[in-house]
Amino acid sequence: MQKKNIITGGPSTGKSSIIKALVKKGYPCMEEISREVILEAREKGVEHLFVSSPILFSEILLEKRIQQFFDAEKTATENIFFDRSVIDIIAYLNFANSNHTIDFENFLSKNKYNLVFICPPWKEIHTIDNERYESFEEAKKIHNELVKSYQKEGYSVIEIPFGSIDDRTDFILKNIH
Repeated sequence: MQKKNIITGGPSTGKSSIIKALVKKGYPCMEEISREVILEAREKGVEHLFVSSPILFSEILLEKRIQQFFDAEKTATENIFFDRSVIDIIAYLNFANSNHTIDFENFLSKNKYNLVFICPPWKEIHTIDNERYESFEEAKKIHNELVKSYQKEGYSVIEIPFGSIDDRTDFILKNIH
């Protein structure tokens, strides 16, 4: 049975670098799609879709992340990694104090991930760019919401220690085997 492993964490914590390292080692990964949604909105004249319309942003993201989940099932691989999951959407909505009626439970009650790895906030590597605008203080709050959201959904969260990309990747690989 396929293991669906999540790599999560607040902005600028090294997730994408770890995903790239896993891909180099031959592991299939479902890459983060938030930037794709942000850039599509910018093409339509919306600078920060999550800031201006967190519910719409989250609904679009939910649809795409659910599709990723089912696309992963079509691969013949024992382990697959996700750069974030459906549960991250819940955490970000909680961070933004957005009241919503989005039905996450319909998907989450029937579809399970296996292991959840989280990159903690790391001040030394934290940066801001065109799509990543959260301060380090905000990144810490997002981290806390992520941990709470995953735990509320019944998942244990495995913290990835600070270190080189290779060390962090090796940590994950040791924990999936």
